[in-house]
Amino acid sequence: MGTLVGHVAPGFAFLALGLWHLFSHTKLHAQQPNSYTSSPWFPASKFRYLELFLIMLSSSLSISMELFIGPERHQPFDSDGTIPSNHLHNFEHSSISMTFFVYAAFAILLDRIGPKAQYGLTQLLGALAFGQQLFLFHLHSADHMGVEGQYHLLLQIVIVVSLATTLMGIGLPKSFMVSFVRSASIMFQGVWFIVMGYALWTPSLIPKGCFLNLEEGHLVVRCHDNEALHRAKSLVNIQFSWLLIAITIFVMFFYLVLVKFYGDKVEYSTLTREEDLIPDDDLDDVESQKSKKVGGKKSFMDFGKGFAPIDMER
Repeated sequence: MGTLVGHVAPGFAFLALGLWHLFSHTKLHAQQPNSYTSSPWFPASKFRYLELFLIMLSSSLSISMELFIGPERHQPFDSDGTIPSNHLHNFEHSSISMTFFVYAAFAILLDRIGPKAQYGLTQLLGALAFGQQLFLFHLHSADHMGVEGQYHLLLQIVIVVSLATTLMGIGLPKSFMVSFVRSASIMFQGVWFIVMGYALWTPSLIPKGCFLNLEEGHLVVRCHDNEALHRAKSLVNIQFSWLLIAITIFVMFFYLVLVKFYGDKVEYSTLTREEDLIPDDDLDDVESQKSKKVGGKKSFMDFGKGFAPIDMER
């Protein structure tokens, strides 16, 4: 990170992951509204661990860029073996990527072994990854007071939502809303990373009264005075609020379209299967029993027996 590509690339990764989970959770809930159970990750049709391998690949590329490809000498250490101050953020970013790599690797291992605590442990690993992300962005070695710091501050709000909903998912595996909000927050992280990358490292998008300044080998947005800095931070807040509205509208339409497509299809096929399962002779018997009982007096036991099958079917 620390560059346009360093924010846009992981942003697209988070965006794709959030959209994939949003689609998968909504489809699963639409098809199985009464027996829905959340999943930390979703197997692909042709390759079961595609999602997890892509997370591991993206994390590996991020670590390589931060520690080996990005630095001028292709290694992050000083001549005496210490970590120079201008590479501290490289280690912070790579630590986040390493945690997501560990999550994906152990998710595969847990799925292969299949212990009873597989779901809870996988969710816990995901929560640890978001917790690591929140911890390092909150105590980031980069600027906390400037425009970039404001972007990071608002990013932490979204990460808190991802972390909280992942922890809630351990105890509420059947809650669709927990999974829905978590997926939307992951997608929001991706969008915010992309916006951050373009807004902070595109000269034409720098707020009025501010400029790009080269500090310790990195370009940083600085402002001429406090008034310009206050205006720039306010613009960041407005961007965040507009994106929140836009993403809310998108996820609601996304949900309604998927429910309309998958929910109606499942409901129709379910009704058809239930009708096909009833033989014609049984239908005749039911009709004859109904005709005999019309106007008759029912005991309390008969009343209970008449409604038990209906309740069970529901």
